[in-house]
Amino acid sequence: MQILDTRVPAVLLRIDRNPFHHGTLGAVRSLGRAGVEVHVVADLEGSPVRRSRFVCEMHPPPPPGSSTADIAAVLRRVAARVSRPAVLVPMDDASALAVGRMGEDLAEGYLLPQQPGDLAERVADKAELAAVCASVGVPHPVTLIPESPAQAAAAAWQLGLPVMAKWSRPWLIPAGTGLRSTVVVRSAQEAQALYLRSAEAGSPLLLQAFLPPGPDRDWFFHGYVGRSGATHGGGAGRKHLSWPRGAGLTAVGRWTPNPELETLVERLTGALGYRGIFDLDFRRDGTTGRYHLLDFNPRPGAQFRLFEDGGGLDVVRALHLDLTHRPLPDPVPLPGRAFVVENYAPLGALRPRSGGRELAWHAPDDPAPGRAMWSLWTRHVPRRLTQRAGRLLCGPATPQEAEDATAGGTAERDPAAVTEALEEIALPADGPIAPGPDPTVVRPRGEAVTRPDVRTVALPAPPPAPSADPAAGSLADDEKASSR
Repeated sequence: MQILDTRVPAVLLRIDRNPFHHGTLGAVRSLGRAGVEVHVVADLEGSPVRRSRFVCEMHPPPPPGSSTADIAAVLRRVAARVSRPAVLVPMDDASALAVGRMGEDLAEGYLLPQQPGDLAERVADKAELAAVCASVGVPHPVTLIPESPAQAAAAAWQLGLPVMAKWSRPWLIPAGTGLRSTVVVRSAQEAQALYLRSAEAGSPLLLQAFLPPGPDRDWFFHGYVGRSGATHGGGAGRKHLSWPRGAGLTAVGRWTPNPELETLVERLTGALGYRGIFDLDFRRDGTTGRYHLLDFNPRPGAQFRLFEDGGGLDVVRALHLDLTHRPLPDPVPLPGRAFVVENYAPLGALRPRSGGRELAWHAPDDPAPGRAMWSLWTRHVPRRLTQRAGRLLCGPATPQEAEDATAGGTAERDPAAVTEALEEIALPADGPIAPGPDPTVVRPRGEAVTRPDVRTVALPAPPPAPSADPAAGSLADDEKASSR
């Protein structure tokens, strides 16, 4: 393992309140095992992370929806408590963007990468990402930005159902709304219903062409771009299992060298002048073989520990080494290494992996978080199953739910919807989404996008609504669609 400067502590910041965020635990262990004093600014009440022996001290986080000024005030209080400059590691999008906005204001108490301007915000915003990709020649899904319910319906028909729906800035979604950052839309009525919740979501609705999942199609790439512009501490990985199925976080992944993807990533980060940790999600088009960038996360991915190499380097340790002006070593890749999230892939956790394996929660030198996770998970799963199955099988429990179901125009008790809901018992999490064929952003049947580097496409009027929702077919039909 590389020798980190243990005189310099680390502060992990997370505003999201997901108690099952295993990426936070990975960062705690990565730095703690290297002898670094680790402070965590996050809501860990009831979270297994708080049980880790590598947590030096926990600090109350800013509440969700806090202003940049409020987040800065919390970080200044933590800096005063730590009493010496610390490496700051944002662990979610909201934290990363807030830190990006106030980098100069935090310079006295924290060490940070010198990120250009508002770059982190541009790449994290899913509406802006399409324009960024177009400007550097990286494939990205066709993205439609409706400006009315009618345009949302038109976009769904134009793309061809099913389509993917995303919120431009998912970190702004308030807790308790039931909205997910991404969802498969199977009818024009569903697209209209989602659009009507744009104000509630806090950012515009995007619709993207659906590219079916399949073997060898979901990939991710992690890395740290240092002061010199070189990438360290990561690599390419292939997603073997996701949760929820086909469009969620990595439940089982494997370090899989991919020179084509590496070249694409280097071109992207180099053209942007990006500095810091990144986590990119791709899906390969089964017809053309092209890799489409789905998400650009300007912070560590939850499975970043997959890429700990033979020298003990990962992206979080690379960040600490670089910001403390210690040399970054040459990589010692460990292709074939696997990463398994036990609560989402319990059978995968039991299966031996020939290339080596790391579990998200269990670790022989830090067993308490793993035990705590299973205790929490066995209570969480039955509760979520009961809530979702009851709502879908017995109908909406409140007048508001009934109104939402009517507006959606879909069969809440459709067997396929029940099956999908039972798969989605996990808390919302980041993950790759299905893309389309071209780096295009369009506004359906509205004014053109005012971006010189993005072409626009006019959408025709939608066809008359069919007598029956084509997406509300049999369970067998949906299973065939999901396996394409």
